Amino acid sequence: MEIKKHLGDLLVEADIITSLTLQRALERQKSKGGMLGEILEQMGVITDEELVKALARQFGFKRVLSLVYHPFAKELLELVPPDIAVQKLVFPLRLDDKNLYLAVSNPFDLDTFDFLSKRNNRVVVPVLATRQDLMEAVSLHYQGVPTEHDSRKKIFVVDDNFNDAQAVEVALVAEGFNVKATTDALQAMTLILEFMPDLVVCDSIMPRFDGFELLSLLRGDERTIRIPVVMLTSQESGEDEKKAVEFDCIDVIPKPLRPYRIVARIKRAIRLSECLRQYGIAW
Repeated sequence: MEIKKHLGDLLVEADIITSLTLQRALERQKSKGGMLGEILEQMGVITDEELVKALARQFGFKRVLSLVYHPFAKELLELVPPDIAVQKLVFPLRLDDKNLYLAVSNPFDLDTFDFLSKRNNRVVVPVLATRQDLMEAVSLHYQGVPTEHDSRKKIFVVDDNFNDAQAVEVALVAEGFNVKATTDALQAMTLILEFMPDLVVCDSIMPRFDGFELLSLLRGDERTIRIPVVMLTSQESGEDEKKAVEFDCIDVIPKPLRPYRIVARIKRAIRLSECLRQYGIAW
């Protein structure tokens, strides 16, 4: 179904913001410019992450996490002109025979979608991403500008279950960690080598390539051999926990995941790994 209404009107209809809030935001946008989502965030009405989650939940859009750390072919990037990527904050994700999958912060920008659809002879399928992720991806892949140095502890999350990956990411980001996540275990090692995290959180059971296979890769590479790993497990028998200990995981977190448990155990794992490093011991 084609959506003709503006993003602000849809947010009001979905009870994400009030009509009065929208009016105030539009007045600020008229005087100062900028994107509506950014203005709502500046007003303290809703965060970037909350806006994306609300839109995904209300309208059924898919999401993409940690966009900047995925590899993208030059031919794919050329499907979106640099000026459009920068001005409209959109980023090409994938192309098939019929569709161009596009990471966006505003999934209702039909003019941009129509332009790119005609240009590439494909149907544009919007996939939600946060503005921060989009800005970093556009800066890196279109403008050649690396992301700024971040002194926060870096945590990489691998879980084929999107909801679980998101739960861990959101809980840790809220605590001030620099978090990147993927649901593709086969790509995880490549992304980890690019991100070089202080700690990896990995699900034990994943199709095609499980957490223990990834852990073996980490331990077999001199660049990652010292990165501590926390394993997520849904096994009630305790076999995964026993195996994780044998593989020298720094901790095991059982599922279902709870935000307070995630935060507490990850903080503990980081403190423990830092303490051990002081004595020349690494995982």
